[in-house]
This record gives sequence, C-alpha cells and structure tokens, in this order.
Amino acid sequence: QAQLVESGGGLVQPGGSLRLSCTASGFAFSSAAMTWYRQAPGKERELVAGITNAGDRTNYADSVNGRFTISRDNAKNTVYLQMNSLKPEDTAVYYCNARVRPWAVEYVYWGQGTQVTVSS
Repeated sequence: QAQLVESGGGLVQPGGSLRLSCTASGFAFSSAAMTWYRQAPGKERELVAGITNAGDRTNYADSVNGRFTISRDNAKNTVYLQMNSLKPEDTAVYYCNARVRPWAVEYVYWGQGTQVTVSS
C-alpha cells in the first residue's frame, strides 16, 4: 500500500535551519503532486508548500515565502522542505501529502508527521 515517511524534524533555535524529507513508496511518485502541511496546537492544518509532479512549479504560504524551499528528487521518491530563518511560529507537526490523478480520479495519501520545535 501507499506509504509516506517524514524525517528530519527536531528542536532548533530561532534563526536556525532544518531540512525535512518525505520518502514515498507503493505508488507512482513521479506522477504525484507533493505538498507539505503543518498543524500547531490549537490551530487548523495549513498548507505550507507544494510542488508539481515534474517539479516545474512551486507555491508557498505567505508566512513561509522566502524562507522555505520545497524540492523533489523523483529518482529517490523523495520530497524535501528546506526551512531557513526559522521562527517560533513555525513550531508544528509537519505532514507530507501526495495527490495522484491517474484518470478522472484523485488519490490522496498522508504521512504520519514529524515534529518541528523552534525555541531558544
């Protein structure tokens, strides 16, 4: 079955950097649009960054634009989120999401999440 596994989360000081990874298996990763979401305590899940299946287009939430970069390596079935200039407001569980549209049908898969904590 389809599986997404996130890694790279942890504790970092304000202004620091982290790189999250999400490795996929069990589906056609090269055909999937990939998105990072996050959810902080007491808040709803929000979109952080997205990338097309070919990696030719990206989009970002206004709150992270200019600080975060999403990328993918289809040969490794992996999508990345490079997070720079981290702020305490970035503290959240970060989730990897995949959307696959083989025909007029969409399949959506989620990872289990990885905790990112930004604190001094």
